[in-house]
Amino acid sequence: MNAAAQMTVSSFYPPHDSNDRGRYERCIKASKRVGWDMDTDVIRGRTFDFNRKFLPDGLTKVSELTFLSDEERCRMSQVQGRTYANVFGLVERFIGAKALELACANGLGDQLVLEGLVRFSAEEIKHQELFRRIDAMIAARMPNGYAFFADSNTVAREVLAKSNWAVLALTCHIELFTQSHFRESIEGEEELSALYRDVLRYHWLEECQHVAIDEIEWRREDQSISSSEREESVDELIELLLTLDGILQAQASGDAGYFLRLCERDFSSEEQRAIRKTLLRAYRWQYIGSGIRNPQFQDILTSMISPGQAQRIDKALAELIQ
Repeated sequence: MNAAAQMTVSSFYPPHDSNDRGRYERCIKASKRVGWDMDTDVIRGRTFDFNRKFLPDGLTKVSELTFLSDEERCRMSQVQGRTYANVFGLVERFIGAKALELACANGLGDQLVLEGLVRFSAEEIKHQELFRRIDAMIAARMPNGYAFFADSNTVAREVLAKSNWAVLALTCHIELFTQSHFRESIEGEEELSALYRDVLRYHWLEECQHVAIDEIEWRREDQSISSSEREESVDELIELLLTLDGILQAQASGDAGYFLRLCERDFSSEEQRAIRKTLLRAYRWQYIGSGIRNPQFQDILTSMISPGQAQRIDKALAELIQ
């Protein structure tokens, strides 16, 4: 690295203060305490129970489709559960890459921070592998015809081309809705497949540390940019969330068609429209609304932006998160 590059890194990533270092130290200790092995701790030789739901009604919204039988609601939950694994495999591609980028930028700096960021990126790589395994295990038992339409690398390149502020904001949003999903919808849910519930629980255990690191680095990034750069970054965050919504629209449409083909009966045109509408609303809630409306995310975001910028975000996303 030449002198100019060293100056850029040094000025862009100022030393972490004692409060940030203390939080990093706690994250590292927690990461060591809750760290898990995919086969020994999570899968443990088990398979998915296709007589049970994979995701709870609070996430899938399937209970609103009153014309479905219990078996059909269970099946829709399983379709959404497979998409859940694929979506997380997708988003963790760019989250892991960003964590690794931050680690490299701190490589010759505070080694405590470096350790925290390296653990973060390694855990994200492990999570990607976990969700690939989950998709393969579900695919072995689920009828042919399912498709996941987004390419992880293409999406990651598009996301990582945006400003650090926007990428860190999106990352924090994702990590926080992971927390909301488990604490508010999945924890203690006895109707779910035991293996799927454990996948989500172990994923949550490590994401708890990631949320803290996300906030530290997002706030530090916010302190290093100008008002005009923040204005542009807010627009980029909106663009990223709308890009995510485009992915969800395509997936909801595909999943609805797949679900309808799985069912052994015909549905009226009105019922088919309701299935498609509910799937899209469920996906928008799972991957956008539950993060944007998370109280912690709102507190962090509104502490950085102006009321006008907050209104611009709300207006852009109003239709998505009703």
